[in-house]
Amino acid sequence: MTTLSYYILIASIAFVTSTCVASIGLPLIVNLCRRWKIYDLPNERKVHNQAIPRLGGLVFFPAMGVAVVVAMSVACRFFADCYDFQLSTIVMTIGAMMIYVLGIFDDLCDIKANQKFIILLVASSLLPFCNLSINNLYGLFGVYELSAIVSYGITILIIMLIVNAINLIDGIDGLASGISIILLGRFMYLFYHLQSLLMFVVCAGLLAALVVFFCFNVFGRVGRYKIFMGDAGSLILGYVLAYLAIKYQMINDLVFEYRDDALLVSYTMFIVPVLDLIRVALSRWREHRPMFSADKRHIHHIFMRAGLNMHATLVAILAMVVGFIALNHFLNMWNVRFMWIILIDIALYALILFVVSRIARLHEAK
Repeated sequence: MTTLSYYILIASIAFVTSTCVASIGLPLIVNLCRRWKIYDLPNERKVHNQAIPRLGGLVFFPAMGVAVVVAMSVACRFFADCYDFQLSTIVMTIGAMMIYVLGIFDDLCDIKANQKFIILLVASSLLPFCNLSINNLYGLFGVYELSAIVSYGITILIIMLIVNAINLIDGIDGLASGISIILLGRFMYLFYHLQSLLMFVVCAGLLAALVVFFCFNVFGRVGRYKIFMGDAGSLILGYVLAYLAIKYQMINDLVFEYRDDALLVSYTMFIVPVLDLIRVALSRWREHRPMFSADKRHIHHIFMRAGLNMHATLVAILAMVVGFIALNHFLNMWNVRFMWIILIDIALYALILFVVSRIARLHEAK
């Protein structure tokens, strides 16, 4: 059996297992939300106008976990490819459980922003303290190897930035899950080439659960099986994606061979949600508004004000994500420096937002 066939077989086991768990779990959660009246209620800043069950993200972590255990057990039992779980994997699981429980309580009880921040900070701090960190900037700003203290600080900041970015871009049907599906598919490709079976299977397990959720969320009918992921889903998605990105870019010859574009590849994944978070945060800061206040400034709100419906907005933003990944891939192939790639990305993002905002103003003036 070739390596590719082997990886596809093990990933298929994870995918099917996760699909079964999610397909069974989501209808049960919908019925549970109806019985206990756990809904995402419409208000002036939300785009939906009906009460929708909101705990769909409950299935992500269990579906991924069961899929990984089943797939890796098969690999160990029949192919003698037993995996020695590293400290970072165990600690990531503990941090993910903290994030998962935080999301559930936030969906049920609306936890205060400062309390969420503290728990997120603790969970984010776990990874660098087991030597999983951004330890090199690959020449960005002329900087290469980082000291331990600087590395830990940057890593914690980036994890929290990604978690909050995925959480806050979850504003229309399919957006957070659609972006995550694209990124997980990309990570599967990257970790296959690094011959990292566990990371490959983790991506496959979470990807399958997301595909099932995406169908319920985007195509489900209100009053039947339509459901939102809630914070339990968006927070765990952000945390796992941050873990995968840091794992991929970290320089550690004992784990992966050196790749001079590793940081660029990880950075490229999160351009759209992270730039949206930074833009909105800066606009609130400029107006002396609370950083975590709710409003309609996010990228999906702008596209919808320009006249696009929800599904067209979803397609447009997902196309932006894919477009930035493709653009940066070719810019890197053409040996464009990392710093120039970042500046090009920011300029292009600003141009897109400027054009769409102008169209939105013209549309609203009619």
